[in-house]
Amino acid sequence: MRKVIVAVVGRPNVGKSTLFNAIAGKQISIVKDTPGVTRDRIYADAEWLHNEFTLVDTGGIEPDSNDVILKQMRTQAQLAIDTADVIIFVTDVKSGVVDADYEVADMLRKSHKPVVLCVNKVDSFQKFGNDIYEFYNLGLGDPFGVSSVNQLGIGDMLDEVVKHFPLEAAEEEEDDAVKVALIGKPNVGKSSLINKLLGQNRVIVSDIAGTTRDAIDTEIVHDGQHYVFIDTAGLRRKGKIEDDIERYSVIRTVAAVDRADICIVLIDATQGITEGDARIAGIAHESGKGVIIAVNKWDAIEKNDKTMKEFTEKLMEKFSYMPYAEYLFISAVTGQRLNNIFGMIEQIRQSQTLRIKTGVLNEIMTKAVAMKQPPSDKGKRLKLFYITQTGVEPPTFVIFVNDRELMHFSYTRYIENQIREAFGFHGTPIKFIIRERGEGEEI
Repeated sequence: MRKVIVAVVGRPNVGKSTLFNAIAGKQISIVKDTPGVTRDRIYADAEWLHNEFTLVDTGGIEPDSNDVILKQMRTQAQLAIDTADVIIFVTDVKSGVVDADYEVADMLRKSHKPVVLCVNKVDSFQKFGNDIYEFYNLGLGDPFGVSSVNQLGIGDMLDEVVKHFPLEAAEEEEDDAVKVALIGKPNVGKSSLINKLLGQNRVIVSDIAGTTRDAIDTEIVHDGQHYVFIDTAGLRRKGKIEDDIERYSVIRTVAAVDRADICIVLIDATQGITEGDARIAGIAHESGKGVIIAVNKWDAIEKNDKTMKEFTEKLMEKFSYMPYAEYLFISAVTGQRLNNIFGMIEQIRQSQTLRIKTGVLNEIMTKAVAMKQPPSDKGKRLKLFYITQTGVEPPTFVIFVNDRELMHFSYTRYIENQIREAFGFHGTPIKFIIRERGEGEEI
């Protein structure tokens, strides 16, 4: 079941990031009283009245002139139109309705997408209440006055937002197809990879328009198993600089990752590993998805007997935050190692859904504690009482301890490594929940 995507749009300095943080309930976006300080699109999982959704802050506008402002506003608004299910259009009560607001409002109105008009910085309804009415001129329905800083009026606005959530998002039928998202920077070979896979397997069930996500879903049958490959090749924007392309692509990558079971992060071997690659892979990691790092265009670089080993070491260093990721060196042009993709996907799916009996888990934990003493602080030592698995996709474990504060990240990673050594869990993150339990209590 995919999450609804809600995009927050608006011109610079109207308080988009502050509103985003207020809804998400945590400080995620960088907030500063300077236009264009949010360097990248920021996203977060949010919930209102038991309705879960992905919230996207459409920052990153860095205008050089008024003409550029208008051009980039159009680009930003169009991306929200293409991708989001519901759009929150943020305006500023203190500056009133300005020309740029009319420009974006016109695009949003013509899109027929649900738009909730937010008039921000209404710090006092007594002082600014009448000024809100000016925003009816935008032709987007009732304006909702809010104060992101003081968190006033946000609930009423979110009530309106969830009214527009599409029913199909909650009622989407489950199927047994493994969904694989191809993510990565533009021009790394996502579409070429799909085309080659189709050519090799010669079985295509259907080409499905990827809902409203500007992606193409391609269903492939391999050895009797159905796979849906979600191609985000629509991320290309000609004439834009690379950094700008990456900035505008995050919202679509989030949408593709949300729908997927496993993500293949494509990297261009001829360009090496970039910060953009790490950011995109991080989206899959944070979403708890299985990950394959596929180094494409491997046929296009000069190699010796150490090239792959050296490149792998660089990958492991760059993606040290996701040591579970599987690596594959491929060529979408020649077909080199492409058939290995399906075996790797199946291995990851088995790891994602693997359940370990509680007794076996506790044996592993007991041995791990005996081999490496838990940390202590100010004379108090961490004690691990019990471990049990509570979920899959990703595999999730609860560890009961005497003091959560003593359960350092490094020791959690140590326990994780012991579990991985015993059971593999290839290509999938593992989630740990640490709970306190007094020594004298029943477990």
